[in-house]
Amino acid sequence: MESVKEYFPIRQWAEGDRPREKLLLKGRQSLSDAELIAILMGSGSRNESAVDLAKRILRESNDNLVELSKLSVKDLMKFKGVGEAKAISIIAALELGKRRRGAEALDRKKISSSRDVFEYFSGIFGDLTYEAFYTLLLNRANKVIRHIQISEGGFSGTVADPKKIFKIGLENNATSIILCHNHPSGSVKPSDADIKLTRKLKNAGEMLDMPILDHLILGDEKYYSFADEGTL
Repeated sequence: MESVKEYFPIRQWAEGDRPREKLLLKGRQSLSDAELIAILMGSGSRNESAVDLAKRILRESNDNLVELSKLSVKDLMKFKGVGEAKAISIIAALELGKRRRGAEALDRKKISSSRDVFEYFSGIFGDLTYEAFYTLLLNRANKVIRHIQISEGGFSGTVADPKKIFKIGLENNATSIILCHNHPSGSVKPSDADIKLTRKLKNAGEMLDMPILDHLILGDEKYYSFADEGTL
């Protein structure tokens, strides 16, 4: 018969093992994901410490913060010991982390690689459950002029209208354009429609002397670059 794990509240732990004290003594990098989430929640349940509760939540999300960030307040409240306040704290913290990443990318401004584009758009796309299509407008020094959403909720040649894309580019005095859209499924493999649209836009850009430098497809913490793969 499986033995019942004895429960010790965090206040009974050695000081160096308590998440808050550990952060103060050893720094934030020393804490595990579960310990950081435990600090956010503040407390566990009657028979479970905040750290054990956080570990249980993470297990249900495959120990993946990206998967955890997709949960809603109601999803989190299904875990025994998680009320509305705790759920909101977790979601707010994950959203701040996402926005911080986007803010860092905006500070950089100049685009030198596909990785720069990925970092720029990661905070913008976040955890969207639907497809969205954006253009990133650049000047002659490859510095960002602005990004503009072209469409959302679908992805096809009619939705990502070349006339609209290049009209926006001309209105903003862009020298070149980078395309970016997401695949909510997490897969970054381009579809036939993605490939056809990219070729169509590349040809149009060459005619207008406003080249398409790249097209990125974003998935879960990864991306596909048409330029890097030699398929542009």
